[in-house]
Amino acid sequence: MRGLSLQRVSWRRALRHPGLHPRSTSRWATTCTDRKRRAEETRIESLTAKWQPHWDKLSPQWHELRKSDRGNAYVLPMFPYPSGTLHLGHLRVYTISDVLARFKHMQGYKVLHPIGWDAFGLPAENAAIERGVHPETWTLQNIEAMKGQMKEMGGRWDWDAEIQTCDPHFYKHTQRIFLMLHERGLAYQAESLVNYDPVDRTVLANEQVDASGRSWRSGAQVEKVMLKQWFLKIKAFQEPLLKDLDALAGNGRWPEKVLAMQRNWIGKSEGTKLCFDIESASSDVHFEPVDVFTTRADTLFGVQYIALSLRHPIVQQLAVKDESLQAFIEQAKELPPDTKEGYLLPNIVARNPIADSNDANPSPVSIYVAPYVLDDYGSGAVMGVPGHDTRDHAFWRTNAGEQPIKVVISSKQGVAPSTLEPGTGEDVPMTEKGFVATNIARFGDMTSEQAAGKIVDAIRSSGKQAEKTATWRLRDWLISRQRYWGTPIPIIHCYSCGPVPVPEKDLPVKLPNLPDSFFDGRKGNPLAEDEHWKKTTCPKCGSAAERETDTMDTFMDSSWYFFRFLDPKNENALVDPVKTNSGMPVDLYVGGVEHAILHLLYARFISKFLATTSTWPKGYLTNGEPFTRLITQGMVHGETFTDPDNGRFLRPDEVDLTNRSKPLVKATGLAPNVSYEKMSKSKYNGVDPGATIARHGADATRAHMLFQAPVGDVLEWDEKKITGVQRWLQRVVRLSTASWIPDDEVENFVVPTQIDAKLLSILQDLPSKEVLTAAQSSEIASSLSPVTRESLISSLKPEEAKLWIKTQQTTASVTESYSQTYSLNTIVSDLMTLTNTIWDTPHASPITPYLKWHSTAHLIRMLAPITPGVAEEAWHLLTTCTSNHPIEDSLPNPNPPYTVFATGFPIADLDIITLLTHTRKCVVQVDGKRKFDVEIPKLPDTMNTKDSKAVAKWMLGELVKTEEGREWLDRETGKIWKADKTGQVSEVFGMVPQGWKVIVVGGGKLCNFVGPRKGKSG
Repeated sequence: MRGLSLQRVSWRRALRHPGLHPRSTSRWATTCTDRKRRAEETRIESLTAKWQPHWDKLSPQWHELRKSDRGNAYVLPMFPYPSGTLHLGHLRVYTISDVLARFKHMQGYKVLHPIGWDAFGLPAENAAIERGVHPETWTLQNIEAMKGQMKEMGGRWDWDAEIQTCDPHFYKHTQRIFLMLHERGLAYQAESLVNYDPVDRTVLANEQVDASGRSWRSGAQVEKVMLKQWFLKIKAFQEPLLKDLDALAGNGRWPEKVLAMQRNWIGKSEGTKLCFDIESASSDVHFEPVDVFTTRADTLFGVQYIALSLRHPIVQQLAVKDESLQAFIEQAKELPPDTKEGYLLPNIVARNPIADSNDANPSPVSIYVAPYVLDDYGSGAVMGVPGHDTRDHAFWRTNAGEQPIKVVISSKQGVAPSTLEPGTGEDVPMTEKGFVATNIARFGDMTSEQAAGKIVDAIRSSGKQAEKTATWRLRDWLISRQRYWGTPIPIIHCYSCGPVPVPEKDLPVKLPNLPDSFFDGRKGNPLAEDEHWKKTTCPKCGSAAERETDTMDTFMDSSWYFFRFLDPKNENALVDPVKTNSGMPVDLYVGGVEHAILHLLYARFISKFLATTSTWPKGYLTNGEPFTRLITQGMVHGETFTDPDNGRFLRPDEVDLTNRSKPLVKATGLAPNVSYEKMSKSKYNGVDPGATIARHGADATRAHMLFQAPVGDVLEWDEKKITGVQRWLQRVVRLSTASWIPDDEVENFVVPTQIDAKLLSILQDLPSKEVLTAAQSSEIASSLSPVTRESLISSLKPEEAKLWIKTQQTTASVTESYSQTYSLNTIVSDLMTLTNTIWDTPHASPITPYLKWHSTAHLIRMLAPITPGVAEEAWHLLTTCTSNHPIEDSLPNPNPPYTVFATGFPIADLDIITLLTHTRKCVVQVDGKRKFDVEIPKLPDTMNTKDSKAVAKWMLGELVKTEEGREWLDRETGKIWKADKTGQVSEVFGMVPQGWKVIVVGGGKLCNFVGPRKGKSG
């Protein structure tokens, strides 16, 4: 995918650091002070580079590192356009996908996380023209530069699956898909009115034409010309493309805003097709009736004009003899698409189809030629209702001046609205549905919905045409591009046979290898001018023929590339169907919301088509949908400075940032206006990710990027705040040195081998480590009966129990965020909190170091997907924290594999929390109305919960110990006692007045005090 391309810089140069490996020592430090010093000497910013060689050695056995096999997972970011430099938007999307891929790996999935290059396209060709170099040379250089940048951001990719869309081995299969579509009648050639740049001599997409009708690149006035173009019949799939969005909406699989954009682009409108007869002042001229489509048949009485497209048959017929009309058509080519200019056709009018069905007998309707009417929308004609449509109102005022406008729908029933007059302050159309004006015979006072149906019935009854139907905004996909740097369309034009598909055995149709000088300053399509490449023979009859010189829209490449990653070396097929069935659809697809319409729509179309072929035999199981879950990240905005005097954007060298919290304009000493805006060269607010990583390290940059904003929100990049993330990561490293183990215990501390052991197992194993006292050890039996569990739990201090509870709660929360909500910012927040909890937990007993070790092990493994370098370093330190034998400071040998990514992802033990929790929240009601809630001890295990009176008395005894409980139960001042008139104590419960009941629910979750009369205590 293409994105903002900032000024090119060298990441490699920025990231060179001397001394990536720590200095050698003869043995690991074992005193608390030495262990702290070791952590302080660790340079966070160097850890990714330090561990990368080790990860490279492990790469061939990466999938064998998993602790379990949970099947396949396919995590894919939208592949980049090789502009030459990664920007922060790239860094954000690839960080997100890398984090989720690493998490899936640690869960036990065999993850495919590939990367490739969307390498064809106009920017590369234009760059080649400017520089006088071949587009391939420029593109491949950029790919190599960006690969280096991606490796230094801490990501892990399946580089053996790398693809480039400009590689003939790839685009051979793009051409194969075209031929498959052509064989099914889904690829065709037709004349089309297109935007044409006369300077660059190429077709432009609508989005490449500015508001004044000029080319985005050359600045030339764009022309509308008829060209023979190649189209794909995406409209043949419009129903499933729309309907299957409902399935993608389930469980939040796709963002609602993307679904809404897709629905709007497909644009199904249900309404009515009406027929307007055309009457001419000349008896010898006859015109066919004009069909129009409307979603508001209830406004038919308000029609004041019909608008025809520039190429409507009536317009073309009249233009033959009308020079003024001819001139308007030529002028319209230079008007913007939303122009309100029109041309009133003289001597012809339209007749409203309701005229023969109603006594109102509406007046004849004017007919205009309007550039805003599209040739392929319905029949190229629309009805104009200026009283009830904003665009129609503007068009009428532009072309009919001050003529009054009919209003036939009112917001209230029984009203006959006045006409709209200019200059009255009320010349505003009523666009909402409502009630038909009361003075319209037969239909007055009906709701809009009722009237629409009745009007259609009335028109049909009069013998006129009217039918319920639907129109679609979606148009067939125009894939022709008059440029060199794209996939050649595999068609040969024969003078005898017409367009003939290139035989599959002759694929790929390769681009000619033109010299660099060929591109220097050249305009237009080089393929059309290369006679040697263009001339060929017809594969059908053998006579002289020419190749198709158009290349394909680059969206064609990106519409299927995710299939190719499954089988990138296959020469004979797009992909082995067995691999497609096992690998598709993509589990997680990550990319920018700017691709929410075209790329995703075209990818869905081609996937649905391939699901009807042998390429994806089981595609029907997912309705041919290619992406199970879509994650769209928000844009990254940069800090922007403007001059307070004139609003001019300021360059970084014009701002004094000595005190970053109080920037000053160097020239004036004034404080600049500071905002966060989309990064662009003109605003001087671009940020070089390489320089950021060089300063702060890949891990801190990744964590900061995720922490600053939810994935789907705009990220306001504020580098000042990254220091907080660095301090946190440094604290994680300090924790991993086990500096919390007292010096007198470190020699006997045994690093646990069962890192996922549950608490009871940990405690049960401690006697063998001589951690528990003899008395405690004697109480531990071989079986874990309730009594044994209570004995084990009783050995914990409150601080230790709180630490373990927090660890399990965080593990559960983080796992949910990684796997379901994708709230990556809350993961960082949760891990920061857990870090502080471990740090602040005091040494309460000899058990504490073991619980801290396990909690830190959980923390590091949960952190690993986000900050792989810090996690790897911390894991290495934690698992060797008490080694007292000589160890070289070199990286560990990968055989056996030594890496945090081979340890699996921790699993929360939420069941233990109940055993560790000695209190519970009790909600207190009086006469069924909630009064307060309070923490009280849990019911003793020895208490018979079926003895309701005993439970109630115990609860009363605990509640009265609390401040809130005494406010209601105190014998002298309690509200319950003040409301009582007897002053007698209950013989059943005590502590409450006579006649009151105490009802305990859920073992103490709720306690309801019920008085002898309702509302007694208030």
